[in-house]
Amino acid sequence: MIRRRVNIACLHETKWVGEKSREIGSTGFKLWYIDIDRKCNGVGIVVDNDYKDKVVEVKRTEDILILIKLIIGDEKINILSAYTPQVGLSENIKRKFWDDMNGFMQSIPLDENIFIGRDLNGHVRASNDGFERVHGGFGYGNRNEEGESI
Repeated sequence: MIRRRVNIACLHETKWVGEKSREIGSTGFKLWYIDIDRKCNGVGIVVDNDYKDKVVEVKRTEDILILIKLIIGDEKINILSAYTPQVGLSENIKRKFWDDMNGFMQSIPLDENIFIGRDLNGHVRASNDGFERVHGGFGYGNRNEEGESI
């Protein structure tokens, strides 16, 4: 994150168990996370030294959604890290995720900004044409059947 000058990053499949925040060594970064069961899922948001003291609210649900709110100048910025249920899980689990996601989205006032970092387990395109310098896949690839509903 330092080399690429990333200020905020959403993480998925974290290894830390609990609902906490922690400083990451001497890097100046702080991680907010939730992971109930180390065997699956877990999400987090890493914030750099310039913004970590601007976090004013943290919401978590299960081990698939975490939202932090920052106040930067006059702007209220919400960062949501989401990990959707894997293909093959029950419709009840998937419905609960979308209900929880909807609840998070509805809780954010319309005059506030929101950024969603996610692993939706569905893909949007077959190539990254025009985005060769972008780090990560941004969901590029062949769309899976359940990805059609995203």
